[in-house]
Amino acid sequence: MTEAGPGRVERHLRERIREGPIHLTLIDPEKSPGGRAADVARGAEAAGSDVVLLGGSTGISPETMGRAATEVKRAVRIPAVIFPEGPGSIAREADAILFMSLLNSRNLDLVIRAHARAAPHLRAIGLEAIPMGYLVIAPGMRVGEVGEVDTVARDDPAAAVGYGLAAEMLGMRFLYLEAGSGAPAPVPSAMVRAVRDAVRLPLIVGGGIRSAGDARPLLDAGADALVTGTVTEEEGTGTEFRAIVQEVRRARR
Repeated sequence: MTEAGPGRVERHLRERIREGPIHLTLIDPEKSPGGRAADVARGAEAAGSDVVLLGGSTGISPETMGRAATEVKRAVRIPAVIFPEGPGSIAREADAILFMSLLNSRNLDLVIRAHARAAPHLRAIGLEAIPMGYLVIAPGMRVGEVGEVDTVARDDPAAAVGYGLAAEMLGMRFLYLEAGSGAPAPVPSAMVRAVRDAVRLPLIVGGGIRSAGDARPLLDAGADALVTGTVTEEEGTGTEFRAIVQEVRRARR
């Protein structure tokens, strides 16, 4: 029996993280379709971002996702990875998909059942799946509503640690702490620190990161990767976006 190990994109992420924190740019193919997604990705790569994540909206079709992945891969050399909202957003044109279990959802579809439906298709098309625990922290925003989530309170780092350790013990290979797209503030740095001290998985943090000042405490607390999406939607890869990426790159030194 052959043991399933990390694929090419996951190995790349791990190698980059061993050198220091990385930055991931989230692009919504519904809001930035095709060539527009490629333009944003090109600016992100030029600024120093390490990965393009494609996702965000609900109901993204495989065709829309596939077009965005194709155009992004033509434009940049960094990986194009699907940030899925469900099995319907799978496209073979991407380099990989975050195979995320929404750990604190009340809906078993989002914890495991949708994954069981998607897994045979992923295997058939040969798309690399990166196993990840996805944990929504208050306020959670739209993902908290759509995901039917019992959000982890911002003042309860012990709960986040518990979920993180469970993800690690279940064999997931990354942990993502999500405050929600458009959140008024990022995940608290004290929570990031508590999880970092307890959990051995690479730690990704997203939601509410709009400036270098938001990014710095998260990096100091031990985040291995930061995700930005709303700031990119609002201003493209402009001043604030570049400042966030540069803050991440400074933490690599």
